[in-house]
Amino acid sequence: MTAALALATSLLWGLADFGGGLLTRRMSALTVVVVSQTLAAVVLGGIVVATGGWSEWGPQLWFAVAAGVVGPVGMLAFYKALSQGPMGVVSPLASLSVLVPVGAGLALGDHPGLLQGVGLAIALVGVLLAGGPEFRGAPVQRQTIALTLLSALGFGAVMALIEHASTTLTGLFLALFVQRVCNVAVGGVALFAQVRRGVPALPAVGAAGRRAVAAALPALAFVGLADVAANGTYMLAAQLGPVTMAAVLASLYPVVTALAARGFLRERLRVVQAAGAGLALFGTVLLASA
Repeated sequence: MTAALALATSLLWGLADFGGGLLTRRMSALTVVVVSQTLAAVVLGGIVVATGGWSEWGPQLWFAVAAGVVGPVGMLAFYKALSQGPMGVVSPLASLSVLVPVGAGLALGDHPGLLQGVGLAIALVGVLLAGGPEFRGAPVQRQTIALTLLSALGFGAVMALIEHASTTLTGLFLALFVQRVCNVAVGGVALFAQVRRGVPALPAVGAAGRRAVAAALPALAFVGLADVAANGTYMLAAQLGPVTMAAVLASLYPVVTALAARGFLRERLRVVQAAGAGLALFGTVLLASA
């Protein structure tokens, strides 16, 4: 069950990243983050009220708060790094986020067997290669590398934190709601600062900009809800099985994003990406069969 839930996480995160990437071609990345997470928070708020999730309020929700604060920081650093450097460098470095929850899992007592350890190592290499690392080309600015590593730390911290935010199904909905509210708060402050610097929040001036956002609402809702669902399946996967297995399998989302780009945008997979996807799949089989 852990393997299935973690793979579902990678599918949902990959599709959310693909949808978010398309939307940021038409509007500010911060606008995409704030609107999509606001829509997700509204849906989750309704679910919390309907299921009586408020009764699960407790100190464990501080983990959800922390995840909600560091998540947007990692996302914004990632988008900034992508705007400065080649994706072939940024994407593989960002995949290092998996090392944070894997390290946390090992520190907290996860002890994979020999076959699982081999599968873990193979899948880790596959995740890094699936981003399509560039081995040649112009040097990358130190600021770009620093931003990418910051995003990796942020994404990994979210994975390590969110698994501790609930122990029940109703508590899961409440934790995801709290996380989304914090996402919106942090993203909203950043968006306000961006507007104060003269960078518009909407893709066009006045009514035209509002109509553009309204037309994109279904896609924005999909991105927000897919991200929520991915966090939920990851929390369940990490609670039902080894965190190391859940983290590695959930980190296969770059493969999903690349395949979606191939299917919808006709982007070609590089040889190194295909090799990485194959290694990740092989490592997944070893992890799931151990």
